[in-house]
Amino acid sequence: MRISDISDSLLPHARDLLTLAARAGAEEAEVYGIASLSYEVDLRRAQVELASQSLHRGLGLRAVVAGAVGFSSSSDMSQLSSVARSAVQSARARGPDPDWRGFPRQERAIEPEGIFDARLADAGAEKCLELAESLIEGCSDVPGAEPVSGSLACISGSSFIINSNGLEGEETGTLMHASLEAIARGADVATGSEFLISRSLVSSLEEVGRSAAQLACSSLGGGKAESGSSEVLLRPQAAAELLDNTLIPALLADNIQKGRSSLAGRKGDAVASEGLTIIDDGQLAGGIDSSAFDGEGVPSQRTVLVEEGILKGYLYDSYAAGKEGVHSTGNAVRSGYTGVPRVGARNFVLSSPERHNLLEETSGYLVSGLIGAHTANPISGDFSVEARNAFAISPGEEARPIRSLMLAGNIFQLLKDIELDRDVRSVGSIVTPTIKLQMKVVGS
Repeated sequence: MRISDISDSLLPHARDLLTLAARAGAEEAEVYGIASLSYEVDLRRAQVELASQSLHRGLGLRAVVAGAVGFSSSSDMSQLSSVARSAVQSARARGPDPDWRGFPRQERAIEPEGIFDARLADAGAEKCLELAESLIEGCSDVPGAEPVSGSLACISGSSFIINSNGLEGEETGTLMHASLEAIARGADVATGSEFLISRSLVSSLEEVGRSAAQLACSSLGGGKAESGSSEVLLRPQAAAELLDNTLIPALLADNIQKGRSSLAGRKGDAVASEGLTIIDDGQLAGGIDSSAFDGEGVPSQRTVLVEEGILKGYLYDSYAAGKEGVHSTGNAVRSGYTGVPRVGARNFVLSSPERHNLLEETSGYLVSGLIGAHTANPISGDFSVEARNAFAISPGEEARPIRSLMLAGNIFQLLKDIELDRDVRSVGSIVTPTIKLQMKVVGS
Protein backbone atom coordinates (compact mmCIF):
# COMPACT_ATOMS: atom_id res chain seq x y z
CA MET A 1 0.00 0.00 0.00
CA ARG A 2 1.58 3.27 -1.17
CA ILE A 3 0.48 6.48 0.49
CA SER A 4 0.61 8.40 -2.80
CA ASP A 5 -2.00 6.01 -4.24
CA ILE A 6 -4.31 6.70 -1.29
CA SER A 7 -3.84 10.43 -1.72
CA ASP A 8 -4.53 10.19 -5.47
CA SER A 9 -7.79 8.41 -4.72
CA LEU A 10 -8.87 11.41 -2.64
CA LEU A 11 -8.32 13.98 -5.38
CA PRO A 12 -11.49 13.20 -7.38
CA HIS A 13 -13.51 13.58 -4.17
CA ALA A 14 -11.78 16.91 -3.51
CA ARG A 15 -12.77 18.19 -6.96
CA ASP A 16 -16.33 17.05 -6.36
CA LEU A 17 -16.31 18.92 -3.05
CA LEU A 18 -15.27 22.15 -4.78
CA THR A 19 -18.19 21.77 -7.17
CA LEU A 20 -20.63 21.00 -4.36
CA ALA A 21 -19.45 24.06 -2.42
CA ALA A 22 -20.13 26.30 -5.41
CA ARG A 23 -23.60 24.80 -5.83
CA ALA A 24 -24.29 25.43 -2.14
CA GLY A 25 -23.53 29.13 -2.61
CA ALA A 26 -19.79 29.50 -1.99
CA GLU A 27 -18.17 32.36 -3.89
CA GLU A 28 -14.75 30.81 -3.34
CA ALA A 29 -13.73 27.42 -2.02
CA GLU A 30 -10.61 25.52 -1.00
CA VAL A 31 -10.12 21.83 -0.25
CA TYR A 32 -7.18 20.52 1.77
CA GLY A 33 -6.60 16.78 1.94
CA ILE A 34 -4.21 14.46 3.69
CA ALA A 35 -3.52 10.75 3.73
CA SER A 36 -1.01 9.30 6.18
CA LEU A 37 0.11 5.84 7.16
CA SER A 38 1.86 5.39 10.49
CA TYR A 39 3.37 2.59 12.52
CA GLU A 40 3.49 3.39 16.20
CA VAL A 41 5.04 1.59 19.16
CA ASP A 42 4.43 2.49 22.82
CA LEU A 43 6.84 1.26 25.48
CA ARG A 44 6.14 0.68 29.17
CA ARG A 45 9.27 -0.02 31.14
CA ALA A 46 11.31 -2.52 29.09
CA GLN A 47 8.35 -3.99 27.23
CA VAL A 48 6.32 -3.12 24.16
CA GLU A 49 2.92 -2.12 25.50
CA LEU A 50 1.23 -1.42 22.17
CA ALA A 51 2.11 -1.66 18.50
CA SER A 52 -0.34 -0.30 15.96
CA GLN A 53 -0.78 0.68 12.35
CA SER A 54 -3.02 3.64 11.51
CA LEU A 55 -4.32 5.05 8.26
CA HIS A 56 -5.73 8.57 8.37
CA ARG A 57 -7.30 10.36 5.44
CA GLY A 58 -9.81 13.13 5.00
CA LEU A 59 -10.79 16.43 3.42
CA GLY A 60 -11.26 19.88 4.91
CA LEU A 61 -13.30 22.55 3.09
CA ARG A 62 -13.13 26.31 3.48
CA ALA A 63 -16.03 28.09 1.79
CA VAL A 64 -16.29 31.88 1.39
CA VAL A 65 -19.46 33.98 1.29
CA ALA A 66 -19.10 37.80 1.27
CA GLY A 67 -15.58 37.49 2.63
CA ALA A 68 -16.64 35.32 5.56
CA VAL A 69 -14.99 31.89 5.76
CA GLY A 70 -16.83 28.79 6.90
CA PHE A 71 -15.23 25.41 7.49
CA SER A 72 -16.21 21.76 7.60
CA SER A 73 -14.35 18.45 7.26
CA SER A 74 -14.91 14.72 6.98
CA SER A 75 -13.17 11.41 6.49
CA ASP A 76 -16.37 9.93 5.03
CA MET A 77 -16.50 10.55 1.28
CA SER A 78 -20.23 9.76 1.19
CA GLN A 79 -20.91 12.90 3.25
CA LEU A 80 -19.45 15.52 0.90
CA SER A 81 -22.80 17.23 0.19
CA SER A 82 -23.29 17.70 3.92
CA VAL A 83 -19.73 19.04 4.29
CA ALA A 84 -20.34 21.61 1.54
CA ARG A 85 -23.66 22.79 3.03
CA SER A 86 -22.19 23.01 6.51
CA ALA A 87 -19.22 25.11 5.42
CA VAL A 88 -21.41 27.53 3.45
CA GLN A 89 -23.92 27.84 6.29
CA SER A 90 -21.05 28.55 8.69
CA ALA A 91 -19.76 31.32 6.43
CA ARG A 92 -23.18 32.93 6.17
CA ALA A 93 -23.61 32.84 9.93
CA ARG A 94 -20.38 34.78 10.43
CA GLY A 95 -21.37 37.73 8.28
CA PRO A 96 -19.28 39.73 5.76
CA ASP A 97 -15.57 40.34 6.34
CA PRO A 98 -14.23 43.39 4.45
CA ASP A 99 -10.62 42.35 5.14
CA TRP A 100 -10.88 39.16 3.07
CA ARG A 101 -8.78 39.35 -0.12
CA GLY A 102 -9.32 35.88 -1.54
CA PHE A 103 -7.55 32.54 -1.71
CA PRO A 104 -4.07 32.52 -3.26
CA ARG A 105 -3.47 31.77 -6.93
CA GLN A 106 -1.06 29.33 -8.50
CA GLU A 107 2.63 30.17 -8.19
CA ARG A 108 5.73 28.14 -8.89
CA ALA A 109 6.69 26.03 -5.87
CA ILE A 110 9.97 24.15 -5.38
CA GLU A 111 10.13 20.93 -3.38
CA PRO A 112 12.81 21.08 -0.66
CA GLU A 113 15.50 18.45 -0.44
CA GLY A 114 15.42 15.69 2.13
CA ILE A 115 11.74 15.59 3.07
CA PHE A 116 11.00 12.11 1.70
CA ASP A 117 12.93 8.91 2.40
CA ALA A 118 11.77 5.80 0.56
CA ARG A 119 13.37 3.60 3.23
CA LEU A 120 11.23 5.23 5.90
CA ALA A 121 8.11 5.02 3.73
CA ASP A 122 8.75 1.29 3.28
CA ALA A 123 9.61 0.61 6.94
CA GLY A 124 7.00 -1.82 8.22
CA ALA A 125 5.94 -3.08 11.62
CA GLU A 126 8.96 -5.36 11.98
CA LYS A 127 11.46 -2.53 11.42
CA CYS A 128 9.60 -0.25 13.83
CA LEU A 129 9.64 -2.90 16.54
CA GLU A 130 13.36 -3.38 15.96
CA LEU A 131 13.95 0.36 16.37
CA ALA A 132 11.82 0.49 19.52
CA GLU A 133 13.84 -2.34 21.01
CA SER A 134 17.04 -0.42 20.30
CA LEU A 135 15.69 2.40 22.48
CA ILE A 136 15.44 -0.04 25.38
CA GLU A 137 18.84 -1.57 24.63
CA GLY A 138 20.52 1.82 24.71
CA CYS A 139 18.99 2.61 28.08
CA SER A 140 19.96 -0.80 29.46
CA ASP A 141 23.61 -0.15 28.57
CA VAL A 142 23.79 2.42 31.38
CA PRO A 143 24.17 0.82 34.85
CA GLY A 144 21.67 2.06 37.41
CA ALA A 145 19.05 3.26 34.92
CA GLU A 146 15.94 1.66 33.51
CA PRO A 147 13.31 2.77 31.00
CA VAL A 148 10.01 4.18 32.25
CA SER A 149 8.18 4.85 29.01
CA GLY A 150 8.86 5.58 25.39
CA SER A 151 7.38 5.79 21.94
CA LEU A 152 8.25 5.52 18.28
CA ALA A 153 6.35 6.51 15.15
CA CYS A 154 7.28 6.04 11.50
CA ILE A 155 5.00 8.08 9.25
CA SER A 156 4.60 8.57 5.52
CA GLY A 157 2.01 10.99 4.25
CA SER A 158 0.73 12.99 1.33
CA SER A 159 -1.06 16.31 1.39
CA PHE A 160 -2.69 18.33 -1.34
CA ILE A 161 -4.60 21.56 -1.76
CA ILE A 162 -6.88 22.82 -4.52
CA ASN A 163 -9.01 25.95 -4.71
CA SER A 164 -11.49 27.66 -6.98
CA ASN A 165 -8.79 30.07 -8.25
CA GLY A 166 -7.09 27.18 -10.04
CA LEU A 167 -4.39 26.51 -7.47
CA GLU A 168 -3.26 22.90 -7.16
CA GLY A 169 -0.41 21.44 -5.13
CA GLU A 170 0.50 17.97 -3.91
CA GLU A 171 3.43 16.59 -1.93
CA THR A 172 4.59 13.44 -0.16
CA GLY A 173 6.89 13.32 2.86
CA THR A 174 8.14 11.09 5.67
CA LEU A 175 8.80 11.59 9.37
CA MET A 176 9.99 9.54 12.30
CA HIS A 177 10.07 10.52 15.93
CA ALA A 178 11.12 8.64 19.02
CA SER A 179 11.46 9.41 22.71
CA LEU A 180 12.38 7.64 25.92
CA GLU A 181 12.16 8.55 29.59
CA ALA A 182 14.49 6.76 32.00
CA ILE A 183 14.70 6.60 35.78
CA ALA A 184 17.69 6.17 38.07
CA ARG A 185 17.63 5.36 41.78
CA GLY A 186 20.28 6.08 44.39
CA ALA A 187 19.90 8.02 47.64
CA ASP A 188 17.07 9.71 45.74
CA VAL A 189 15.29 9.24 42.41
CA ALA A 190 15.89 11.14 39.16
CA THR A 191 14.55 10.94 35.63
CA GLY A 192 15.89 11.92 32.25
CA SER A 193 14.47 11.98 28.75
CA GLU A 194 15.73 12.23 25.19
CA PHE A 195 14.15 12.34 21.74
CA LEU A 196 14.86 12.17 18.03
CA ILE A 197 12.89 13.61 15.13
CA SER A 198 13.93 13.15 11.51
CA ARG A 199 12.59 13.15 7.95
CA SER A 200 14.83 10.16 7.17
CA LEU A 201 15.13 6.66 8.57
CA VAL A 202 17.64 6.30 11.41
CA SER A 203 19.23 2.87 11.61
CA SER A 204 19.32 2.62 15.42
CA LEU A 205 17.94 4.50 18.42
CA GLU A 206 20.36 3.15 21.00
CA GLU A 207 21.95 6.57 21.48
CA VAL A 208 18.56 8.11 22.30
CA GLY A 209 17.96 5.53 25.03
CA ARG A 210 21.53 5.82 26.28
CA SER A 211 21.35 9.63 26.51
CA ALA A 212 18.11 9.49 28.49
CA ALA A 213 19.64 7.02 30.94
CA GLN A 214 22.84 9.02 31.35
CA LEU A 215 20.87 12.19 32.04
CA ALA A 216 18.82 10.41 34.71
CA CYS A 217 21.94 9.01 36.42
CA SER A 218 23.81 12.32 36.32
CA SER A 219 20.81 14.06 37.93
CA LEU A 220 20.96 11.92 41.10
CA GLY A 221 21.96 13.57 44.37
CA GLY A 222 20.79 17.05 43.48
CA GLY A 223 21.89 19.89 45.73
CA LYS A 224 20.53 23.34 46.43
CA ALA A 225 20.99 26.24 44.02
CA GLU A 226 21.91 29.77 45.02
CA SER A 227 19.31 32.42 44.21
CA GLY A 228 20.10 35.62 42.36
CA SER A 229 21.05 36.70 38.86
CA SER A 230 23.04 34.11 36.94
CA GLU A 231 24.22 32.99 33.54
CA VAL A 232 22.01 30.13 32.37
CA LEU A 233 22.65 27.76 29.49
CA LEU A 234 19.46 26.43 27.94
CA ARG A 235 20.09 23.27 25.95
CA PRO A 236 18.23 23.09 22.59
CA GLN A 237 15.06 21.52 24.00
CA ALA A 238 14.79 24.09 26.80
CA ALA A 239 15.64 26.93 24.41
CA ALA A 240 12.96 25.80 21.95
CA GLU A 241 10.33 25.51 24.68
CA LEU A 242 11.02 29.07 25.80
CA LEU A 243 11.17 30.58 22.31
CA ASP A 244 8.01 28.80 21.19
CA ASN A 245 6.01 30.43 23.96
CA THR A 246 7.57 33.90 24.03
CA LEU A 247 9.43 35.10 20.93
CA ILE A 248 7.66 33.26 18.11
CA PRO A 249 4.14 34.56 18.96
CA ALA A 250 5.54 38.12 18.92
CA LEU A 251 6.67 37.67 15.29
CA LEU A 252 3.31 36.48 13.91
CA ALA A 253 1.57 39.13 11.80
CA ASP A 254 -1.90 38.46 13.20
CA ASN A 255 -0.63 39.16 16.71
CA ILE A 256 1.09 42.31 15.45
CA GLN A 257 -2.18 43.50 13.86
CA LYS A 258 -4.18 42.79 17.01
CA GLY A 259 -1.74 44.65 19.26
CA ARG A 260 -0.66 41.45 20.99
CA SER A 261 3.07 41.80 20.41
CA SER A 262 5.81 43.90 21.97
CA LEU A 263 7.52 43.91 18.56
CA ALA A 264 4.72 45.78 16.77
CA GLY A 265 6.00 48.82 14.88
CA ARG A 266 9.64 48.02 15.63
CA LYS A 267 10.96 47.07 12.19
CA GLY A 268 14.48 48.41 11.89
CA ASP A 269 15.05 48.47 15.64
CA ALA A 270 17.80 46.57 17.44
CA VAL A 271 15.95 43.84 19.35
CA ALA A 272 18.75 41.36 20.04
CA SER A 273 22.53 41.07 20.31
CA GLU A 274 24.44 42.08 17.19
CA GLY A 275 25.40 38.52 16.40
CA LEU A 276 21.90 37.04 16.37
CA THR A 277 20.13 36.20 13.11
CA ILE A 278 16.75 34.46 12.99
CA ILE A 279 15.36 33.04 9.76
CA ASP A 280 12.13 31.19 9.11
CA ASP A 281 12.85 28.75 6.29
CA GLY A 282 10.11 26.60 4.80
CA GLN A 283 12.66 25.37 2.22
CA LEU A 284 15.25 24.11 4.72
CA ALA A 285 16.75 20.82 3.49
CA GLY A 286 15.46 18.02 5.71
CA GLY A 287 13.56 20.51 7.86
CA ILE A 288 10.79 19.10 10.01
CA ASP A 289 8.31 21.67 8.65
CA SER A 290 9.77 21.97 5.16
CA SER A 291 7.48 21.62 2.15
CA ALA A 292 7.03 23.09 -1.30
CA PHE A 293 4.02 25.11 -0.13
CA ASP A 294 2.26 26.12 3.05
CA GLY A 295 -1.20 25.17 4.31
CA GLU A 296 -2.86 27.45 1.74
CA GLY A 297 -0.72 26.50 -1.26
CA VAL A 298 1.57 29.56 -1.11
CA PRO A 299 5.15 28.60 -2.09
CA SER A 300 7.45 28.18 0.89
CA GLN A 301 10.25 30.70 1.27
CA ARG A 302 13.14 31.87 3.41
CA THR A 303 12.13 34.87 5.54
CA VAL A 304 14.66 36.93 7.48
CA LEU A 305 13.11 38.00 10.78
CA VAL A 306 16.13 39.29 12.69
CA GLU A 307 19.44 40.09 11.02
CA GLU A 308 22.47 40.87 13.17
CA GLY A 309 20.13 41.88 15.96
CA ILE A 310 17.88 44.13 13.81
CA LEU A 311 14.18 43.30 13.41
CA LYS A 312 13.52 42.87 9.68
CA GLY A 313 10.03 41.43 9.37
CA TYR A 314 7.12 39.26 10.51
CA LEU A 315 5.42 36.04 9.43
CA TYR A 316 2.24 36.20 7.31
CA ASP A 317 -0.48 33.96 5.99
CA SER A 318 -2.71 35.16 3.12
CA TYR A 319 -5.35 36.80 5.33
CA ALA A 320 -2.89 38.77 7.47
CA ALA A 321 -0.93 39.74 4.35
CA GLY A 322 -4.10 40.91 2.61
CA LYS A 323 -4.90 43.28 5.48
CA GLU A 324 -1.59 45.09 4.86
CA GLY A 325 -1.45 44.76 1.09
CA VAL A 326 1.68 42.59 1.17
CA HIS A 327 2.41 39.06 -0.01
CA SER A 328 2.14 36.05 2.28
CA THR A 329 5.48 34.71 3.53
CA GLY A 330 4.13 31.15 3.19
CA ASN A 331 3.46 30.75 6.90
CA ALA A 332 -0.04 29.29 6.97
CA VAL A 333 0.26 26.12 9.05
CA ARG A 334 -2.27 23.35 9.64
CA SER A 335 -2.54 20.65 12.27
CA GLY A 336 -4.47 18.41 9.86
CA TYR A 337 -7.48 18.31 7.60
CA THR A 338 -9.85 18.92 10.53
CA GLY A 339 -8.60 22.44 11.24
CA VAL A 340 -8.23 25.77 9.48
CA PRO A 341 -4.80 27.25 8.75
CA ARG A 342 -3.24 29.80 11.09
CA VAL A 343 -0.10 31.90 11.04
CA GLY A 344 2.86 29.96 12.42
CA ALA A 345 6.59 29.40 12.19
CA ARG A 346 7.91 26.77 9.79
CA ASN A 347 11.62 26.07 10.43
CA PHE A 348 12.59 28.78 12.91
CA VAL A 349 16.40 28.91 12.76
CA LEU A 350 18.73 30.74 15.19
CA SER A 351 22.28 31.40 14.04
CA SER A 352 25.29 33.58 14.71
CA PRO A 353 28.71 34.01 13.08
CA GLU A 354 30.19 33.79 16.56
CA ARG A 355 29.81 30.33 18.06
CA HIS A 356 31.18 29.46 21.47
CA ASN A 357 31.85 26.38 23.54
CA LEU A 358 29.61 27.80 26.22
CA LEU A 359 29.99 24.91 28.65
CA GLU A 360 33.71 25.68 28.97
CA GLU A 361 33.14 29.41 29.43
CA THR A 362 30.17 29.68 31.76
CA SER A 363 29.77 29.86 35.52
CA GLY A 364 26.11 29.39 36.31
CA TYR A 365 23.56 26.75 35.44
CA LEU A 366 22.90 24.28 32.63
CA VAL A 367 19.25 23.41 31.99
CA SER A 368 18.03 20.51 29.82
CA GLY A 369 14.28 21.22 29.77
CA LEU A 370 11.55 23.43 31.17
CA ILE A 371 8.27 22.93 32.99
CA GLY A 372 5.56 25.56 32.57
CA ALA A 373 6.87 27.38 29.48
CA HIS A 374 3.29 27.54 28.20
CA THR A 375 2.44 29.91 31.07
CA ALA A 376 4.74 32.63 29.69
CA ASN A 377 3.16 35.91 28.63
CA PRO A 378 3.70 36.15 24.85
CA ILE A 379 2.71 39.83 24.80
CA SER A 380 5.03 41.17 27.48
CA GLY A 381 7.64 38.41 27.09
CA ASP A 382 7.70 37.71 30.84
CA PHE A 383 8.18 34.12 31.99
CA SER A 384 8.67 32.12 35.16
CA VAL A 385 9.42 28.43 34.68
CA GLU A 386 10.85 25.42 36.48
CA ALA A 387 14.06 23.85 35.20
CA ARG A 388 14.27 20.13 34.39
CA ASN A 389 17.57 18.30 34.83
CA ALA A 390 19.51 21.38 35.92
CA PHE A 391 23.21 21.46 36.82
CA ALA A 392 25.52 24.00 38.44
CA ILE A 393 28.53 24.53 36.17
CA SER A 394 31.87 26.26 36.35
CA PRO A 395 34.85 26.13 33.94
CA GLY A 396 37.17 23.23 34.74
CA GLU A 397 34.80 21.68 37.27
CA GLU A 398 32.40 18.76 37.05
CA ALA A 399 28.75 19.70 36.71
CA ARG A 400 26.73 19.29 39.91
CA PRO A 401 23.05 18.30 39.76
CA ILE A 402 20.52 20.74 41.22
CA ARG A 403 17.43 19.55 43.04
CA SER A 404 15.11 22.47 42.27
CA LEU A 405 15.57 25.63 40.20
CA MET A 406 13.16 28.33 39.03
CA LEU A 407 14.02 30.67 36.16
CA ALA A 408 12.45 34.06 35.44
CA GLY A 409 13.00 36.94 33.05
CA ASN A 410 11.76 38.80 30.00
CA ILE A 411 12.68 37.35 26.62
CA PHE A 412 12.90 40.75 24.90
CA GLN A 413 15.40 41.98 27.47
CA LEU A 414 17.39 38.75 27.52
CA LEU A 415 17.83 38.63 23.73
CA LYS A 416 20.02 41.72 23.88
CA ASP A 417 22.85 39.68 25.40
CA ILE A 418 22.15 36.22 24.00
CA GLU A 419 25.05 33.95 23.02
CA LEU A 420 24.89 30.79 20.92
CA ASP A 421 26.77 27.49 21.17
CA ARG A 422 27.79 25.15 18.34
CA ASP A 423 25.46 22.21 19.13
CA VAL A 424 22.61 22.93 16.71
CA ARG A 425 19.68 20.51 16.59
CA SER A 426 16.04 20.48 15.48
CA VAL A 427 13.45 20.49 18.22
CA GLY A 428 10.28 20.15 16.17
CA SER A 429 10.13 23.18 13.90
CA ILE A 430 12.72 25.15 15.92
CA VAL A 431 16.38 24.78 14.96
CA THR A 432 18.60 26.07 17.74
CA PRO A 433 21.85 25.47 19.58
CA THR A 434 22.31 25.80 23.32
CA ILE A 435 21.82 29.47 24.21
CA LYS A 436 23.22 31.57 27.07
CA LEU A 437 21.02 34.10 28.86
CA GLN A 438 21.43 36.15 32.01
CA MET A 439 18.34 35.64 34.14
CA LYS A 440 16.94 35.50 37.63
CA VAL A 441 17.25 32.12 39.34
CA VAL A 442 15.61 30.88 42.53
CA GLY A 443 16.85 27.73 44.25
CA SER A 444 15.13 25.72 46.95
